[in-house]
Amino acid sequence: MIKQFELKNFTAFHKLTLDLSPKINIIIGENSTGKTHLLKAAYALHNKVKPDADSDDVQKLLTTKFLRLFLPIDEKVWKLRHQGAVDETYLLIHWLNGQKAAISFNVNSKLLMVENRHGKDPQNTDATFIPTKEVISFMEGFNSLYEMFEVSFDQTYHDICVLLDLPKARPEILHKKSKWAMKEIENICGGRFIFYGGGRVTFKKDNVEYSANVIAEGFRKLGVLSRLLETSAINPGISGPLFWDEPESGLNPMLMELIVNILLELSRAGQQIILTTHDYILLKWFDILMDRDKGDQIRFHSLFRDGSTSEVKASSTDNYLEIEPNSLDETFGLLVEHELRRDMGDIGK
Repeated sequence: MIKQFELKNFTAFHKLTLDLSPKINIIIGENSTGKTHLLKAAYALHNKVKPDADSDDVQKLLTTKFLRLFLPIDEKVWKLRHQGAVDETYLLIHWLNGQKAAISFNVNSKLLMVENRHGKDPQNTDATFIPTKEVISFMEGFNSLYEMFEVSFDQTYHDICVLLDLPKARPEILHKKSKWAMKEIENICGGRFIFYGGGRVTFKKDNVEYSANVIAEGFRKLGVLSRLLETSAINPGISGPLFWDEPESGLNPMLMELIVNILLELSRAGQQIILTTHDYILLKWFDILMDRDKGDQIRFHSLFRDGSTSEVKASSTDNYLEIEPNSLDETFGLLVEHELRRDMGDIGK
């Protein structure tokens, strides 16, 4: 589990430190405040490295992964430096067990400098990153294309397709909360997605199979989560952090309560979750459904630009009412205010 994450002179960030909850972390903020970059940067530091790999191999592996995650112009790693930065760019993860890993680079760097050759949490398996777009609709053949050609998808899409194509885990390996979540998703979707390998996916309902592409996008997104549980890529108490970029994308608001309930149950079983959102409904469901008597801890991280310097900063709290600034809540309040003014006939006055 990640305890703390530090960034210096990286993309939108001059200097930023986040203390993370071992359970659920929710990152909000306006566009261009670096939410997705935070997720990708932390994800980049989780890598599976062969025990006998030398430092040069690790350096090349991490650099390639970094370039494929962020897709900087001309594939130059130094173009990910914060604009106007003088000192080196530095990213550092502190894990809960006291271990840490760091990478750095400067304006002349062609490769990343790696301070921890393993670059992963010694207590956990690799992290999982669910990108914004659902992938089931284009999985078939995608990995072959990605490995052979330059395609306009970052590596999170390739990585998630690899995980979805893993075989099912043995039932005795799965956590009971994983089995419960899979059943809840099957009930709400009215059937289940079948993964045949090679990216071929169908949807089975009442013993009849349909093309996955004719199934609603929101159900396909739920299908991704269910499959990650089915393969034990997400396995509470064992797997590394789950990074999820905008779970609400393509999801009907009626499904958000289910998503939040599942994530809360997984976190109660030992799964660290770090997600971003632009959605008030998703954010508010976390506030409503959180139960401190069950040990829930949700840490809200609000990214914002400082009015005097325009630098991105963060405000963190475990109390929903203390999120500052909370653009999602403020926008919802503004909407309600406009509706009341309209109903009173005062709009525009």
